[in-house]
Amino acid sequence: MNSSRQWLPRSIECLRGYTARQFTQDLIAGLTVGLVALPLAMAFAIASGVPPQAGLYTAVVAGFLISALGGSRTQIGGPTGAFVVIVAGIVVKFGLGGLALVGMMAGILLLIMGFTGLGTAVRYIPRPVTIGFTNGIALLIASTQIKDFLGLKTPPVPSEFLARIRMLGHYAATTRWQTVAVAASSLAIILLWPRFTKRLPGSIIALLVSTVAVAVFRLPIETIGSKFGGIPQGFPHFALPNFQATHILPLLPSAFTVAMLAAVESLLSAVVADGMSGDHHNSNVELVAQGVANIASPLFGGIPATGAIARTATNIRSGALTPIAGMVHALTLLAILLVAAPLARFVPLATLAAVLFVVAYNMGEWREIGTILRLSKTDIAVWITTFALTVLADLTVAVGVGMALAALLYIYRIAETTTVEVVTPEYLEDGQAHILQDKDIPSNVTILRIHGPFLFGTTDKLADSTKNLTKFGDVVILRLRNMTALDATGIHALEQFSERLHKAGKTLLLCGARNQPSQLISRSDFLKRVGAENVLPNIQAALARVNDMQGDFEGVGRELALEMEHRPL
Repeated sequence: MNSSRQWLPRSIECLRGYTARQFTQDLIAGLTVGLVALPLAMAFAIASGVPPQAGLYTAVVAGFLISALGGSRTQIGGPTGAFVVIVAGIVVKFGLGGLALVGMMAGILLLIMGFTGLGTAVRYIPRPVTIGFTNGIALLIASTQIKDFLGLKTPPVPSEFLARIRMLGHYAATTRWQTVAVAASSLAIILLWPRFTKRLPGSIIALLVSTVAVAVFRLPIETIGSKFGGIPQGFPHFALPNFQATHILPLLPSAFTVAMLAAVESLLSAVVADGMSGDHHNSNVELVAQGVANIASPLFGGIPATGAIARTATNIRSGALTPIAGMVHALTLLAILLVAAPLARFVPLATLAAVLFVVAYNMGEWREIGTILRLSKTDIAVWITTFALTVLADLTVAVGVGMALAALLYIYRIAETTTVEVVTPEYLEDGQAHILQDKDIPSNVTILRIHGPFLFGTTDKLADSTKNLTKFGDVVILRLRNMTALDATGIHALEQFSERLHKAGKTLLLCGARNQPSQLISRSDFLKRVGAENVLPNIQAALARVNDMQGDFEGVGRELALEMEHRPL
């Protein structure tokens, strides 16, 4: 790829040879995901402390630019739950002008990350940190929706978690049964509707049913109209935000956090899209698009944006083939703004609260907590610290402290890999079982080896070296003899590799793990997934396992060397 083509948006590439059939599929997918994004965009905006139209403007402007300029075929951009907590805090302290400043500074940082290749730095965020602040954000989002779900009559709700919970408990007696009925019905529709059909999302059905009920029966519950006066009809208006230069330095840490969250979320979403569509995104181009989108969004009254995993997955499942689908999604929301905006005044806040409860549950990755708790005490400490600081302090502080702890953990684990031992006859004899040179490798067996620490920051090498599984044999033996250290991110990468092999109809065997990696594997869910019988002490035992599985095969196998070099933080 030459220097000019490496910065070419995927939309330009996809337009070459674009057909009417492709457009039809993209049109259907774009319309579908546009409807999915409608309640989410409004809900994220309200939860962030800004009017609902700010979320729609973000989905229209940023969503269009991310698809038009990005490095993924099927990425859908817009407001997401990742930003709700930090945006709400900025609005309370610095107002909408401060929020616009943060968005534009974050956009500039994303441009720098994209143009310099620093986007790869997001891989240095370990899994306990990402799980910790994801859990924390999900809990905070859910806590902000309790008031609207129950219809409580309270003074302005505090932004601090504990103070918010205390106030909600104090005013619990003001719960209104009409609001609870609408919220509970909306939640039930969202959860049960997919059992009937997945063609139309349950959130849209809940939105339509509850809105009609409020309009027809004039239910005494709070709506977008009663709280915000409705949504303005028409195009998003271009306007220069009212910046204050004195806010630049105080808001720089927040801008950095928004940029990091946008980078992590968008690249993770692009990776998910690659796995579902068989594509391979361009990370740097994607980050440049995210930067442009976040600079443009505040100019039209929007909030920070990034890639949205759930909407991207919906886009792909709906048949999207190119970025045109993402642009259609944005134009669909624009058409709703132009035509149906007046109807939004009847949308009950209780329904949007139900939508966000489901979002908080889905984004929380709660099942990962059990995995974290089975890992080392240091991994658990990093997760608990990040989670607690996210909920009780501030997301910027949580990410910073979590990364500092992760850096110390990284240094500690690298230091642990250094050993000094006397070479004895017993050592030489034990090593015979690990040597490949005198072994007969069946022709349908591929051997991989990981050399060095397999920690956060290095795990992408496994995915990069195993992109094309069709070249691999029916059995893949992963030699861990020279893998000196393993962490939660490494375990997750091994789980993903195992799942890819399973889907391709291949079997994974592991052999030769040293003490620290072996202990971590034995405590994790990964051992259950790969099977204890497929984790062997050495290559000799692994080849014996192959013979037990499918008999003796002749031929010479291939060993693909996967060198895991130590990378300094």
